[in-house]
Amino acid sequence: MVSVGTVVWLSSELMFFAGLFAMYFTLRSTSGQMWAEETAKLNFPFALVNTIVLVASSFTCQMGVFAAERLQPRRTGGVFSFTRWGMNGWFILTFLMGAFFVAGQTTEYTMLVSEHVSLSSNAYGSAFYITTGFHGLHVIGGLVAFLLIMGRSFAAKKFGHFEATSAIVTSYYWHFVDVVWIGLFLVIYVLK
Repeated sequence: MVSVGTVVWLSSELMFFAGLFAMYFTLRSTSGQMWAEETAKLNFPFALVNTIVLVASSFTCQMGVFAAERLQPRRTGGVFSFTRWGMNGWFILTFLMGAFFVAGQTTEYTMLVSEHVSLSSNAYGSAFYITTGFHGLHVIGGLVAFLLIMGRSFAAKKFGHFEATSAIVTSYYWHFVDVVWIGLFLVIYVLK
């Protein structure tokens, strides 16, 4: 039941982001010259590294899900025995990668503000900060979810299917956030 509810909720989130994409494309179609000038200020290599880290976090998240499905919350082998890592180890790595992404977005915002691209500077600034900002808030929400899932695994007397299901639905959300970012990255940084 939790999985179904999560999928339904993510469908509503998909509609929310579809509206943001529609806003972005509408503003871009009416402000072509400004868009060309403003997108030239974007740091593509920086954003690409940030994107690679976020996409890689989906793989570490999924490894944590596999461990949760084995009902293995903690590592059972050495630090470099990746096949014996538990859910918490993979989720900690995922959390760190997600936090790196948020820090990267914050750094990029700082760089763009120094280039006079702000939320209120023009239509491009508004579209850029609203779309990437809402995505960033969703990433932060995912980071909080990882903390809650890991905390629950430590608090549980016995790690069971309830805790594993919570980890699985959290991964649905994280994968969704990653896929949305891939779309945003392609629209904002590649299809300037």
